[in-house]
Amino acid sequence: MSRIGKLPIEVPKGVAVTFADSVLTIKGPKGELCRTIMPEVSVAVEDGKICVTRPDDAIKSRSAHGLTRTLVNNMVVGVTTGYQTDLEINGVGYRAEVKGSELVLSLGYSHPVVFPLPTGITVEVDKMTKLAVKGIDKELVGQTAAKIRSFRGPEPYKGKGIKYATETILRKAGKTGKK
Repeated sequence: MSRIGKLPIEVPKGVAVTFADSVLTIKGPKGELCRTIMPEVSVAVEDGKICVTRPDDAIKSRSAHGLTRTLVNNMVVGVTTGYQTDLEINGVGYRAEVKGSELVLSLGYSHPVVFPLPTGITVEVDKMTKLAVKGIDKELVGQTAAKIRSFRGPEPYKGKGIKYATETILRKAGKTGKK
């Protein structure tokens, strides 16, 4: 039995859970999330807890058991507290600003990079060099932060670029001159 999969998920107050036709819907104070559950596992909602079980010990069932439980738990946490990923921009003249539903980044290219924000994602800019990507879907928050980071990843010589706030950049020594 999966150590993660067998743990029940506590449903907080103010969260409604419905499961019908292999679609799990969770509504909370921050919003609503839906996910299609794999046929290899089954989900039961009882007494304020969500339990994920598997019918047999087939390889697909075993691999989907812990994954499904974690995905459902991420949905419950997302609709109650939400998720946030922080990014930092380093470099002379590098800046970011939000215009409507678009993020405009000046990253040293000949043109500004315009990134349309997905629905359900908000970006807060602090002092033009710190970004906070927020949303209720953990997968979408992480994907959006990775996409923003990919526009100008951090380089190892001067550390310029976009990096996660918790990320440390391994710095390299530059070229040495002729001797």
